[in-house]
Amino acid sequence: MALFTIGDTHLSFGSDKPMDIFKGWADYTDRLEKTWRSIITDDDTVVIPGDISWAMSLQSALPDLQFLHGLPGTKIIGKGNHDYWWETMRKMNLFLEKNELSSIRFLFNNAYRIGDVSVCGTRGWFYDAETENVEKILNREAGRLRMSLNAARELGGEPIVFLHYPPLYEDKICKEIYDVLLEYNVRRCYFGHLHGLSGNKYSLFERDGIRFSLVAADFLSFCPKIVTL
Repeated sequence: MALFTIGDTHLSFGSDKPMDIFKGWADYTDRLEKTWRSIITDDDTVVIPGDISWAMSLQSALPDLQFLHGLPGTKIIGKGNHDYWWETMRKMNLFLEKNELSSIRFLFNNAYRIGDVSVCGTRGWFYDAETENVEKILNREAGRLRMSLNAARELGGEPIVFLHYPPLYEDKICKEIYDVLLEYNVRRCYFGHLHGLSGNKYSLFERDGIRFSLVAADFLSFCPKIVTL
């Protein structure tokens, strides 16, 4: 019953948004499926922290969700900045039930106990975002992270946080999100969003006792990363 993670699958089976045009993304869905099936069993769980699909609506995301459902294991998916198809938890859960996508769960103001750990997280926000109402967005995301971590406390086990946006990058930091990690004594945090990076600099680094790891699909060569055995 191992726990894995991989972010930014950027699936587009139901939309015309091929990632193959970008360097390193050739045949990425075939590569993802091959590596996934080689290491993931039906007893395992894979967390996908955002940018799941290029779909613009929940219905158009169906082929992408069906692709994920067809892969081994339970999938816990969070929201990314490109997941425009994302709806309320009620609507999404009804959609899963209607389409018999029983292996998929949503990470949204909640948490999941997997063995000795609790999976929690939120989308987050970028440290240098210049979006209108950015303060409101940051406070909302920090609040969602607190809700998730509170749910993790109820479940017990080590809380492991999965974000879409990195809470820190180089010498920049998203203080609102980072402060919540410190407040709840989080020791492990995984994130995606960043592309085109190579080398080991972001595979594992530590700050203030928190171990951070980039898990964007292209950074991982489209192979899910082990979190716990």
